[in-house]
Amino acid sequence: MLTRNCLLLFLWFVFDKGSLSLVRPPGPPLSRSRLGKENPRSLRVKRGWVWNQFFVLEEYMGSDPQYVGKLHTDLDKGESEVKYTLMGEGAGSIFTIDATTGDIHALRSLDREVKPYYTLRAQAVDIDTNRPLEPESEFVIKVQDINDNEPKFLEGPYTASVPEMSPVGTYVMQVTATDADDPTYGNSARVVYSILHGQPYFSVDPKTGIIRTALPNMDREVKEQYQVLIQAKDMGGQLGGLAGTTTINITLSDVNDNPPRFSKSFFHLRVPESSAVGFAVGRIKAHDLDIGKNAEVEYNVVPGDGDNMFDILTSEHNQEGIIILKRPLDYETKKAYTFKVDASNAHLDPRFHSLGAFKDTATVKINVLDVDEPPVFTKPSYEMDVYEDSPVGDIIGAVTAQDLDASNSPVRYSIDWKSDLDSYFDIDPVEGTISTNELLDREHIAQHNITIVATKLSNPVLTSRVAVTIHVLDVNEFSPELAIPYESFVCENAKVGQVIQTFSAKDQDLPQNGHKFSFKPSEKDINNKNFTIRDFGNNTAGIVTLQSGFRRRSQKIYFLPVVIQDSGYPVQSSTGILIIRVCGCESDGSLLTCSAEAIFLPVGLSTGALIAILLCIVILLVIVVLYVGLRRQNKKETLMTSKEDIRDNVIHYDDEGGGEEDTHAFDMGTLCNPKVIKEKLLKENRDLFRRDVKPETKTGKNQLPVSQDSADICNFINQRLKENDVDNSAPPYDSLATYAYEGEGSVAESLSSIESLVVDTNEDYDYLNEWGPRFKTLAGIFGEQSDTQSDTTTTTENRL
Repeated sequence: MLTRNCLLLFLWFVFDKGSLSLVRPPGPPLSRSRLGKENPRSLRVKRGWVWNQFFVLEEYMGSDPQYVGKLHTDLDKGESEVKYTLMGEGAGSIFTIDATTGDIHALRSLDREVKPYYTLRAQAVDIDTNRPLEPESEFVIKVQDINDNEPKFLEGPYTASVPEMSPVGTYVMQVTATDADDPTYGNSARVVYSILHGQPYFSVDPKTGIIRTALPNMDREVKEQYQVLIQAKDMGGQLGGLAGTTTINITLSDVNDNPPRFSKSFFHLRVPESSAVGFAVGRIKAHDLDIGKNAEVEYNVVPGDGDNMFDILTSEHNQEGIIILKRPLDYETKKAYTFKVDASNAHLDPRFHSLGAFKDTATVKINVLDVDEPPVFTKPSYEMDVYEDSPVGDIIGAVTAQDLDASNSPVRYSIDWKSDLDSYFDIDPVEGTISTNELLDREHIAQHNITIVATKLSNPVLTSRVAVTIHVLDVNEFSPELAIPYESFVCENAKVGQVIQTFSAKDQDLPQNGHKFSFKPSEKDINNKNFTIRDFGNNTAGIVTLQSGFRRRSQKIYFLPVVIQDSGYPVQSSTGILIIRVCGCESDGSLLTCSAEAIFLPVGLSTGALIAILLCIVILLVIVVLYVGLRRQNKKETLMTSKEDIRDNVIHYDDEGGGEEDTHAFDMGTLCNPKVIKEKLLKENRDLFRRDVKPETKTGKNQLPVSQDSADICNFINQRLKENDVDNSAPPYDSLATYAYEGEGSVAESLSSIESLVVDTNEDYDYLNEWGPRFKTLAGIFGEQSDTQSDTTTTTENRL
């Protein structure tokens, strides 16, 4: 190093000596007197020396002071009349000057990296008077750089990571080295990067220091950590350059490129049958070579033999599969379960889907171990009811427990004395029936909670307990009654089976909303042909009609008794009375009126119209009466001569008739038993003639008397038939001729409706009620006048 520095200093001195010396300009030399006497301020003197910059090598290692340069002025003739002075940075301490010769030396070694240059001032003065010969001049001494600093990595060592299985050229990181040498002078600071250790896995860019992967498919599971040594060399990497190194620790980060794998394909586990739901039966594990979330495993029970009985969960700590019991086991029912379990990754990398399904399957067999278990009650708890003041020894209920083991040991029952300190109850040790041991008072204790113990006879240590709640019920004291006083109505045109009223009941006993009522007709009213009671089964019942055609004229109000019975203990019952009124209604069932005065009022007519209709009817009746009276006085020729054919006059008026019931034109007495006819003839003491002809002496055929012998019935009928066929006195309209009569053997006499009209002279107009609402007015009028009509209307009856 010393030899090299001396050589450089010599070459610099040889080639640059002229530039460091001040050369006097051409012209006559200045005399001493002129130099000493002339005033430099009054006489402008051309500057004879100029200097700007000197150079000094850094890190000089010589024993003598390093020569920097020489100051000289043209006024210096070598006669020691000029003195040189030096001022500024490092003057006297680092740099010194020979006052006579102007030579500048560096007293010690300099470091460019500490201070690259120094600024100084120089001046030439008269040695005797110290008067400046020339103005002060400033110059710079620059420290000449040498390659004395190697490149350095200021942040090393470095740490980096790159995903495994990355392609070639994947960026890892960038490193940078700094060189303290002068980058503007030579190649001392030009750095080149190279990799000394870490090939062939990684590479580095020589100019930028960027590190990249150099091999494809580097597998973390094969090698995870890599140490790379990077060198930075100055002088452009040439020989003689200085170098620095750093270490980079590169880690391959994990990707999910490995599926989970079971260590074995078959797992055998055992579990006692007494294990509770949620019990961990066992653990299985599928190993995944990945790490972190890529190694998270999900386990699933494949549907089959065990999916209803077992479940599997993943442990967060070690990724094991924990098999959990979902339902109680029973060794006597099934002794073993075999099923499959899948293990798969939760987080999949789409780059590796082509490698197939990332899961593995193993078979698990679980054997159920038999355990001697305590008895099991059929219910988790029991609730029973008992009425207060029940006799001692009454059975309230029973509990049942059984041994589910193969031994099926008998079970004995007892009451835990701690739960029944006062011994209110007793239990049959064999049957399990619970009975009262004391009289119970609901007002004292309304609910008892006792514990029943079931003990296995073959192993008394094994016991089971069950809670029994006994509710003391209140005795039923009050009878039920109708919820409100019901007053119903039934339409005159009501149909059979129609529900005309729905009613309910109430009870003062507790609970207010928990009663169950039943309804039925009273036994005394069991033969009621008008109404009955129908129980709907929801604490309500209805009144149902058993007939149709109710009439306010006949009966306006009905009273229906109903028996109401509750469900308490003891059972209480009462009889309520339902009031039913007969009312007039529309055809659709809507109510019109229930008053008796409105029975004659037709539907939908005004008062004036009703009066006009009634007046017309009265006038019509008067005309009929007058017509009948005139017929009695007029003597006309008889239209029919047959004494057996009797007819009434038919009166026509503009009203719809009732068919055959409206025409009482014939006396059917001839069909009666001959003995009955004879009795009637004697009673009435008059002959029977037609009503529409004048009775005269017959000029035609002779009428044969009615045979009193039933053996001549056929001959009698044939004779009557012939007589009517040839009778010219028949009326000019349709008439009814009879050709037969009833025999003698009828005890009930004649059943003919026609004869009944003859026997009963009073006309019954009740059938008009069945013709609809249009005939209700006529039915009411003729019904009221049926008693007087026989006095105002007379009919001539002709009998045989």
